[in-house]
Amino acid sequence: MIKLVILMLLIAMGGLSGCNTIEGAGKDIESGGGAVSDAAREVKEDL
Repeated sequence: MIKLVILMLLIAMGGLSGCNTIEGAGKDIESGGGAVSDAAREVKEDL
């Protein structure tokens, strides 16, 4: 029974840390997309 509780806690901790990682990756991708959009806008203005 104790092994089951420990296993469930480890799974929960892994899931929570995964959420933070996914959120951070989403923010990184969003900022990268913003940089690409800015560069495309500058090229468009130059044409």
